[in-house]
Amino acid sequence: MFLGIDIGTGGTRAVLIDRSGTVVASHSSEHAPIHSEQIGWAEQNPEDWWRAAKVAISGVLVESGLAGSEIEAVGLTGQMHGCVMLGSDGEVLRPALIWCDQRTQPQCDWLTEKVGFERLIELTCNPALPNFTLTKLLWVREHQPETFARIAHVLCPKDYVRYRLTGELAMDMQEASGTLLLDVANRRWSEELAGICDIPMSWLPRLFEGPEICARISDIGAGATGLAAGTPVAAGAGDQGAGAVGMGILKPGSVSATIGTSGVIFASTAKPTMDRLGRMHTFCHAAPGLWHVMGVTNGAGLSFRYFRDTFAPSESYDTLSTEAAAIPPGSDGLFWTPYLFGERTPHLDAKARAAFVGITASTTRAHFVRAVLEGVAFSLQDTFTLFAELGIPVTNIRLGGGGARGPLWRQIQADVYGHPVDLLEAEEGGAFGAALLAGTGIGAWPSVEAACEATVRVAQTIQPKAANLMQAAYAEYQKIYPALRFIGNH
Repeated sequence: MFLGIDIGTGGTRAVLIDRSGTVVASHSSEHAPIHSEQIGWAEQNPEDWWRAAKVAISGVLVESGLAGSEIEAVGLTGQMHGCVMLGSDGEVLRPALIWCDQRTQPQCDWLTEKVGFERLIELTCNPALPNFTLTKLLWVREHQPETFARIAHVLCPKDYVRYRLTGELAMDMQEASGTLLLDVANRRWSEELAGICDIPMSWLPRLFEGPEICARISDIGAGATGLAAGTPVAAGAGDQGAGAVGMGILKPGSVSATIGTSGVIFASTAKPTMDRLGRMHTFCHAAPGLWHVMGVTNGAGLSFRYFRDTFAPSESYDTLSTEAAAIPPGSDGLFWTPYLFGERTPHLDAKARAAFVGITASTTRAHFVRAVLEGVAFSLQDTFTLFAELGIPVTNIRLGGGGARGPLWRQIQADVYGHPVDLLEAEEGGAFGAALLAGTGIGAWPSVEAACEATVRVAQTIQPKAANLMQAAYAEYQKIYPALRFIGNH
């Protein structure tokens, strides 16, 4: 049995699988709400992730009826980019600035000017964005120098939970790609960029490939969770890398479209493929010897949650989706731009703002809901447009996350992408992929590719029904951001 642990934004999920890929048990624990002291700020307490992880791990053991000693290996995944700062005693120095925190645009501007836009992409394959870990460190240096002076170690969210489980400081290549401190093409820390930013190399943990065993459960970790001391722990991957493994996205041409709090279009590549304009991310894959490109919509599932919590708090997502299904594709000309936390792909604009466009006296709540679902898909289609521009092949698309669970959103995605989309038998996201990496690490499968071939199965394929109509609607959607750009920037 292999255990995958996913430290997400809203909660932590533990999933237990066997060698056939069957999910034996799963258990989740919610996190405290994101703390946002100012517009665009987003922080979480790492201790809360550890609390939730203990609940999820203990819960999955109880649900399965297995003893901790029956778990052969553990893999971790989680929200990427979060900046966890530890002192020399291993204590957390301040709440973590997480992936959707947008306060660091001035630090991005400084870094781009200092290094040069093109040189930064040469060094890391990516531009400076507020989401990345390095820019958060630079913000702390400027605004909280007393905290910065005490830093001894820097980790990302799932790596902090590993530290609490094992006492080891480690990070995988895929996660490290999202720090803006990794030489992605050569799979090593960028000493040049760290030196420019005065980040001591001693702060950065040892690097491992995703399936490598990098630690073992400590006595303290065992006592807190019920796992057995000495259980091997694989390096794992960030949520997108592990999610791609769990969906079998390893060969060039295979693409995943995952809608969680954020939304990601992810394509595997045999070599680093850089966008010189920096509109997409180029990262190391969770599987050794592979890379991937991905475009990100910051406010994907977040858009649906925001709408429900603000305008229909007593309704379920299913009820709202059923209402929206009665509205024709295109939402009768109503559009939603999902820029609740600025936007990454393709605009690289931390000040972008969300908007409904096209409201009439005939617009109903159902129109608004459908427009939200379509607007998220349109935003993700922006990445497919970049793939076509850069010659990145798309042979099959697999859906993941909350966007794969409802029939309406699945159909909307097929229509907007203009491509059949696959639904998988086991849609457990990153936790499933983390478990596969753990199993690979102890030799249950000879490679990550073999693990996916043995466990990942397509359950259903959804064909497009309104692709021509949605292609025309997408062309109208593309006109909105340029027209509204001034709202957040002036």
